[in-house]
Amino acid sequence: MTVTDPETQAGWVPEAEDENTDAEDMPLSLRLSIADTLTLGNATCGFMAVYFTTTGILIPHLQGSAETGMARHSAATAVILMLLAAIFDLCDGLVARKLRSSPMGAELDNLSDLISFGLAPAYFVLVYGMVADDAHQRVSALAAIVVLLAVVLRLARFSCVTVKDGMFQGMPSPFGALTVVSIVLLELPFIPTLLAIIGVAWLMVSRVEYPKPRGVLAVAMLAWIVGAMGLLAAWAFDAPGGQVLLATGCALQVVMGAVIPLFATARRVHTFRDNRREARAAQLP
Repeated sequence: MTVTDPETQAGWVPEAEDENTDAEDMPLSLRLSIADTLTLGNATCGFMAVYFTTTGILIPHLQGSAETGMARHSAATAVILMLLAAIFDLCDGLVARKLRSSPMGAELDNLSDLISFGLAPAYFVLVYGMVADDAHQRVSALAAIVVLLAVVLRLARFSCVTVKDGMFQGMPSPFGALTVVSIVLLELPFIPTLLAIIGVAWLMVSRVEYPKPRGVLAVAMLAWIVGAMGLLAAWAFDAPGGQVLLATGCALQVVMGAVIPLFATARRVHTFRDNRREARAAQLP
């Protein structure tokens, strides 16, 4: 004869119901959206860029390896991963605007950007200072810290400062990271390289306005990133003219980084003058 304890039996029923309703009762803050998944892809690419920079460039150099092909392939792979992270960063914003985004989407985006566009390029600069013939390791480490802190400050300011719609305040971190890496890949003398890197870091924390990549601009940026990947692949596999093509692409990236602030400054000055003319006209009888 089986004896059933009423208290024990009653205690098991809610537990079974809880197992069936765990997924439904999960807080919204713990559910990942499609945009969040793309953001995590961004973070993964940034981490793998650090991995390839370490295993393909730094470790062979420390071991005294004279093989330059492996270093070229690893450098190209690391930069391609940063470019892929930029694509993820571009797409997660577009997807978040079209579909729903989880409450932790903004925090995930900032943390992923810190890895891919702060840590990865700063580490790339640090390794450059260790392997380049005319570089100074300690000075390069200082420049890498400046890049990292610039991205940290820029992302923190982005979270708490409101700017007008359609604009960024300061150079966006993906654009800044790709400009820093382009400066390194140009293989200029150490002092110009160092000054250019610090200049990009300053632009990231400046108040210069940059347009947000939307519509035609987003398509153009995506096409530019894909083209840059092709240039890196041609350089990595030592294709005819690959070095020249890479240098041309890197130079264009640096020129865009320098020209956009000039246009933004000129537009601000023009707007200021127009406003002052209107104010004077309004004071006239």
